[in-house]
Amino acid sequence: MSYDTVIVDRQDHVGIITMNRPQQLNTFSTQMATELNRALIELDNEKKIRVVVVKGAGKAFSTGIDVSEFFGKSLREYREWVGLMERMHHVIAYMRKPVIASVHGYAVANGAGLIAACDLAVVAEGTKIGTTAINVGLFCMGPAVPLSRSLGRKRSLELLLTGDMIDAQDAERWGLVNQVVPADQLEKATMALATKLAEKSPLALQMGKQSFYRMSDMEFGKALEYSNETFAALCLTEDAHEGINAFLEKRKPVWNER
Repeated sequence: MSYDTVIVDRQDHVGIITMNRPQQLNTFSTQMATELNRALIELDNEKKIRVVVVKGAGKAFSTGIDVSEFFGKSLREYREWVGLMERMHHVIAYMRKPVIASVHGYAVANGAGLIAACDLAVVAEGTKIGTTAINVGLFCMGPAVPLSRSLGRKRSLELLLTGDMIDAQDAERWGLVNQVVPADQLEKATMALATKLAEKSPLALQMGKQSFYRMSDMEFGKALEYSNETFAALCLTEDAHEGINAFLEKRKPVWNER
C-alpha cells in the first residue's frame, strides 16, 4: 500500500509508522489522518508484525490539527472532519497489537492525544507536551478522552483548561509516558521496548491488550468475570503450553506465528 504523508517500515517483527509532514510539524491534515489510520490497520493485519511504533519526522512528533483546513465548513462537515482526526483513538484501542509512541520535539493537541491513545510511550528529553486548543477558543475534546484514561480528572483538566505545556519529565511523573530518555537515545530505547514486546507470545499480547481495553469500560464484577473467561481461553492455547514447558525446561519458548 502506498502513502504520501506517512512512511511505513518493518524491522523484523516491528512495524514503524513515521508521520511525514516535517515542514508542517506533522500537523494532521485530512490526508495524514486517513493514511495514519490505514497504516495502523495494515500493520495490525500483517501476520509477521507483533508491535507497532508511531513517530514523527523532522523537529516534532506532531503539533495538532492543520488549521489551514479549519474554515468554511458546515456543522455536518465539521463533525465528519473532527471524527476523522480522532479516529486514531478508536483504531489504536481496537488494534490487537501494542502501539508505542516514540516522541520528540513537540506533541501538541492531537499530538498529545496520540501519545495518550498509544499503549506505551517513550519520549526524548526536552519534549514539550500540551493540549493548547483552549488558547484559540477551542477545546481538545478528542484528546480529552484518552488523556482522562491515562491521567485521571485533575491532571487531565489541568492540561485541557490551562493550555499549558509540560515537559517530558512532568509527563513521566504524571503517568502520561513510560520512559524519558536522552534525545540521541530515543530510537534505540523505543526499539528496545518494541523488541522486548515482540519476544513475547503474539497471541498472549493480542488477547491481553484486547481484554484490557474491553474490561476497562465494564463494571468491576463484570470486568473480573470477562478477564477470567479470557484467561481460561488463553490457558488452552498452544503458546501457553509452550511457554510453561519452556519455563520448566529452562529454554527459550518458540511461539506460533499468527
